[in-house]
Amino acid sequence: MSQVSDVAVNSVKEKLQRGEVVASVTVRLVPTVEVVRIAKTAGFDGLYIDLEHSSFSMQTTSQLCIMALESGVPAFVRVPANTPEYISRVLDGGALGVIAPGVSCAAEARSVVAAAKYPPLGARGLSGGLPQLGYRSLPAAQALPALNAATMVIVQFESAASLAAMEEIIAVDGVDMVMIGSNDLLADLGHPGEYDHPKLRDAYERTIAACRKRGKHVGVGGLASRPDLVAQFVKMGARYVSTGTDLGFLMAECQRRVKQVRDIAL
Repeated sequence: MSQVSDVAVNSVKEKLQRGEVVASVTVRLVPTVEVVRIAKTAGFDGLYIDLEHSSFSMQTTSQLCIMALESGVPAFVRVPANTPEYISRVLDGGALGVIAPGVSCAAEARSVVAAAKYPPLGARGLSGGLPQLGYRSLPAAQALPALNAATMVIVQFESAASLAAMEEIIAVDGVDMVMIGSNDLLADLGHPGEYDHPKLRDAYERTIAACRKRGKHVGVGGLASRPDLVAQFVKMGARYVSTGTDLGFLMAECQRRVKQVRDIAL
């Protein structure tokens, strides 16, 4: 059996490599597999499960990731801490990528890569019969490089320190994408909620330019309420768009429906 047929395909990574724009939904409220099927039917390219800002268990996360594998909508997981016990477990549970929040220096980025990638690129421990392999036990010489190729490492820029170390972080071998956490970044820069502040635009411009030099990708995060800015940053060269959360979508539609009924009486 070949590597191509035995390892789950990361279609998000393939689309990014072709220069296509990827639309993702964040899951932090719905703990059951239906949300994955809904994401696929809606047309999302991928989803990411937010363990940093939810009460999901590792078991719930794994069930969602396995459903994502079956649906062909790759799931990435944002871990609550950039430690091997989180990173390796979510990947062993079926994720095709890890999102590491708050990375502020190259050493932290290297630690994330080490936990997410197998040797020789990293130091992730070997486990047989993974969901990404369809629970087959394949020779390590075949499985490890294929899993490394399919697994994405995404680091988040969320502070002035991240921006200061930008070039060094992006240069780390094994880092595939930088996602800018717009809200946390603005807060750290002293401008919380000021989406039109020139410092945010500058952060995107410089990050996109630095990633382009090294053939890496940039993601837009935290701008669900500002599609105009999302459009600007995509035109600059960002290719991964986090469109919002399941909670946000549900609340927005609930509010719209209530207003629709209230307006009848006006």
